[in-house]
Amino acid sequence: MAAKRKKTLTHHNPRAVAPPTVVYSLGVEVPAGARLLVTSGQIGCRKDGTIPKDMASQVECALKNILALVKAAKMKPKNLVKVTVFLRHIEDAKTFRRVRDRILGTHAPAETMIAVAGLGIPGMLVEIEAIAAAV
Repeated sequence: MAAKRKKTLTHHNPRAVAPPTVVYSLGVEVPAGARLLVTSGQIGCRKDGTIPKDMASQVECALKNILALVKAAKMKPKNLVKVTVFLRHIEDAKTFRRVRDRILGTHAPAETMIAVAGLGIPGMLVEIEAIAAAV
């Protein structure tokens, strides 16, 4: 009889690699057969189309947009397995992390942060892509 495959998301932070310095995982294993949600880049735009001018508000809007997509896919924030963050100014990383920690708490998806020369809309300070998986 074949062994049952584990049907949970597994976070990997092996001792052979330097540990994360903030809340994220170095890797998240998604088992075969999981449902996946891959988002397009979410910007800090409110439902009414307005764009806040400050970084904290844009991060909050972008993360709330991602969580709305996750909910629409009948998943929960804990199903986030990877986020890629594009920052217009790397100096905003601390603001991003503060808002991210307030909204996602201790949940630790894999994360990549990149500073970019510009984003698709003038005035945008952050764009976030996400992958979620449900088992």
